[in-house]
Amino acid sequence: MNPGTMEFLNYLIDLFLHLDKHLNEIILQYGELTYAILFLVIFAETGLVFTPFLPGDSLLFAAGTFAAIGSFDVNILFIILTVAAIVGDSVNYTIGHYLGMKLFEKNNRFLKKEYLDRTHKFYEKHGGKTIILARFVPIVRTFAPFVAGIGAMTYSKFILYNVVGAIVWCGLFIYGGYFFGNLSFVKNNFSIVILVIILISILPMGIEYARHRISQNKAESGNS
Repeated sequence: MNPGTMEFLNYLIDLFLHLDKHLNEIILQYGELTYAILFLVIFAETGLVFTPFLPGDSLLFAAGTFAAIGSFDVNILFIILTVAAIVGDSVNYTIGHYLGMKLFEKNNRFLKKEYLDRTHKFYEKHGGKTIILARFVPIVRTFAPFVAGIGAMTYSKFILYNVVGAIVWCGLFIYGGYFFGNLSFVKNNFSIVILVIILISILPMGIEYARHRISQNKAESGNS
């Protein structure tokens, strides 16, 4: 791994583990423009297949906690980020519809076919409601609308799931952060709380991966 990649990974780890510090710095520097910055991050995390590493659940929760201390209007925050999530998924669907598998014809460090395969399996298990459930699963959240655009779902059906999923996802984490943000435990252990949110959000993906490895090992054992 080259030094540039290592430095980028270290930055991402620091961003996730100290999201409170980074978000506070952005608020102090940009003021109300922070709404636009958060919009762009949530849009990119849900709308661009090469940025699944951006913070999603944890960023919504963190923004909600800052709303609790007056840095944001929580209702405006909810509306802006819900719109970002809806627009992001719609753009992602469009990319999948028009470009589809062409994006995966060449090896790319950010466009891993294993992510696409994992999302296909998620669709096979959960059907249309994948668009809603995927909101709570990192990586799958980014690839679900893309797969839907390839042909897994018509847009008229997709947009309904998209809107419902965005409202539930943003509402749960933003208002969750807002109502818990004033608790002394959360204030004093914010980084730990964010880490727990991240671990909980990736737990379904970890369980799914473990099941895949177990079934794969059984298949290999059966063939040997």
